[in-house]
Amino acid sequence: MDWALSAAGFGVGIVVGLTGMGGGALMTPVLVIFFGIPPLAAVSSDLVASAVIKPVGSLVHIRHGRVNWALVRWLCVGSVPAAFAGVLVNQTLGNGESLQNAVQIALGVALLLAVAGLVMRAFVRMRDHARRRAAVQAGTTEPIDGGRSALARIQVRPVATVALGAVGGLIVGMTSVGSGSLIIVVLLALYPTLRGGDLVGTDLVQAVPLVASAALGHLIFGDFQLSVTAALLIGSIPGVFLGAQVSARAQGGFVRRALAVVLLASALKLLHASNTGLIAGVAAAAVLGPIAWAWVRHRNGLPALASREDVSATGANGTAPAPSPQVDEPAGALAGERT
Repeated sequence: MDWALSAAGFGVGIVVGLTGMGGGALMTPVLVIFFGIPPLAAVSSDLVASAVIKPVGSLVHIRHGRVNWALVRWLCVGSVPAAFAGVLVNQTLGNGESLQNAVQIALGVALLLAVAGLVMRAFVRMRDHARRRAAVQAGTTEPIDGGRSALARIQVRPVATVALGAVGGLIVGMTSVGSGSLIIVVLLALYPTLRGGDLVGTDLVQAVPLVASAALGHLIFGDFQLSVTAALLIGSIPGVFLGAQVSARAQGGFVRRALAVVLLASALKLLHASNTGLIAGVAAAAVLGPIAWAWVRHRNGLPALASREDVSATGANGTAPAPSPQVDEPAGALAGERT
């Protein structure tokens, strides 16, 4: 048992518990960059660990009625077979160094897309908060069952949804990244009226069979290492639990911003960026990112800088509260989300 791996899993688990995201996108590059584990073995082991942990958050969202089951079904039609096929695609790339390098490049690209996913998810939360604030200022309120009714009124687009699932599943099968952070970006574009909590709940539930399919493929054809997976689970399970508890009292916004910068740095490193390019990219994200976000907040009728009122309105873990206790999403509801 490598206890250093367990410690890394614990740290990543805390981030997942705090923010509900970043598990696979953060753990796989950590295994490759800091522990020297071959990319294919890192992808295989992380996917199997993710398949064990991910259902936790899904059950919370199901209990609180935050899942559009029609969307889940159509996404799974495309994603489940495509995730298994992604493992076979890796096999067709050959063996040895060529395969490892191809997986590493694919992982770097997936991490760049994951950063976009983090930004889009934050935008959904901010947009929902801006709408509620405008409604309060106008003296209007939503009906008690408004969240459930809005979820039921979503018109599913089967062809586009299956295509999204297929592309997302293929990426997950090849890199272990994307079951949450990538698919949710296009899901938001396809269904812009889907509320933030419902968007996350639907995306998280569809990711359970997706990750299970990818994990099965890697168990059969990949480079699964039981010792690596066991070490990750020993650390990440208590880490997720602790992070979920802390999320009830801590603001996750700063953690998510830091996570985006870390993922960007990891992506550039995996894509063989020079040290100069790596420093320039991270510095630009750290300096220009907050400026751009302040402008987006201002455009949506919010103060450029988030206040304590914003934190209480969106929830400690960044998830907007629902109109009633029956559909409220508790702090740490995303604790099982790994990617």
